[in-house]
Parts: sequence; structure tokens; C-alpha cells
Amino acid sequence: MPKVARLSVTPVKALALLHPERVSVTEIGIPENRLFYFVNEHGRLVNDKRAPMLMRVRPTYDPVTEWLELRFPDGSIAAGDASEVDGRLETDFWGRSVAGHFVAGSFSDAISRYIGEPLRLARCDRLGDGSDMHHLSLVSFGSVRELARRGGTDRDIDARRFRINLEVDGCEPHEEDTWDGRRVRVGDTVVRVVGRIPRCAVTTLNPDTGIKDFDTLKVIPTYRQLIEYDDGGRGIPFGMYAEVEEPGTVGVGDPVEVL
Repeated sequence: MPKVARLSVTPVKALALLHPERVSVTEIGIPENRLFYFVNEHGRLVNDKRAPMLMRVRPTYDPVTEWLELRFPDGSIAAGDASEVDGRLETDFWGRSVAGHFVAGSFSDAISRYIGEPLRLARCDRLGDGSDMHHLSLVSFGSVRELARRGGTDRDIDARRFRINLEVDGCEPHEEDTWDGRRVRVGDTVVRVVGRIPRCAVTTLNPDTGIKDFDTLKVIPTYRQLIEYDDGGRGIPFGMYAEVEEPGTVGVGDPVEVL
């Protein structure tokens, strides 16, 4: 039976992923995942595609005390009470308006010095709003291994480049595609798989360095059918979105069962 091999979350969108052994899952996914995000001086959302150096910054966040720390590659730290806010904003998340507030303190100055351009840290007003199109995502190691094979490399491709919440082992390549529209029990949580994830240039980057090291966007279309959108656009699919039907917990090693 397939099992959960790794969990990936980050309290700050675009920063380094964290890998807890177990997470609570509610109707809006993993509650503190992507609670915070960055915008540029024009108020536009900033992600790793624009600033790949962000994924080298490691965040930690305690939702009880609201204490947030950002640890930079040189060992310096920006830390403080992330509940202190100093202004409201609305941010476009790929066509979806997300309400938030700017976070006070040293975070924005520290990240701006690191990136070399003005950025500001913001937090979503509602838990779960920092997700992309849906609240959870999953992919199998079998799919990642197949991608490496199709790309002609005998080295492992780190699945973290896809920034997926639930990484599953024990599946055939792209077996998770067959779960589309179906209910899947993961630990004691039940999710419904709701479609393929269109990928962007962030997936070409090494998740530790932010340097491009594998051309996912070139290799995937050589053997995967593209996603067709109503507006005539096309997407490069890898991994699946999911929504929560029965909240619970999910831990590394938990069984994954299609219901």
C-alpha cells in the first residue's frame, strides 16, 4: 500500500520548505502553511520564479506565540511577533484577491537587503488563503523517478522542487492521476483529488540553491498530455491538487488508500 514519505510546508510562501513528521489537516488544508507572503513595491506577489534566492531562507513559526524567525544563508536572523501589523492590502493570487495586512518589525528590511530590492512581508487575514488553486497537493515518488528517467539522468531529482504538501511512495509513475475525482484516505484524513497541477519555472530550480539544474518544463511535455484551459491556454501537469473532506492528521509513514 502507498504511504506518506514526506510532508512539506512553509509558513512563508516562497521560502525554504520544512518537513514535520506529522501535521493537523483542517477544511482549509494545513492551517499555517503559506500564511505569510511577500509583495514588491507595486504590491504584486513575489515568488521563487522572480526571486529564487528566497528558497534559501529558512522560516520557523510558532502559531501559539505568533513568533516568526527568518534565518538567512549567512546565519543572520530576523525575528519578532508576527501578529503586529501596520497596514491593510489586497493581493492578486493568480486571479484571486487575497485580503491581508503588512507585518511590522524587521522582516521586510531584512529580506529587502538580502534580495536587493524592496519587498514587504504580509500575512493572510484568513488561514488557507495563501494556497494556490486548492488547499492541498500530492505527488508520488514514482512520478518523480519517471521524470528523471525521461530526462535521461541516472541521478535522483529532489521532489521538493515541486513544493508539494504530501509526497507518497509505493505508487506506479503517475498513479496519482488516476485518483482524480476520487476520495483518498491519508492517515486519518480523507481528501478528494481535484485535478492536475500546472507547473511553472520554479520546478526547474534546485530546492536548496535556487539554481536551475533540471529542465522540468522541457521534459514533462515529451510524455505528458498538457492541460487545456477554457480560455485556450495550456499547462504542464505534474502532481495533483486535493481538497479536504474529513479533517484529521497526517504523518510520515501513514497509509494512503483510495476509497
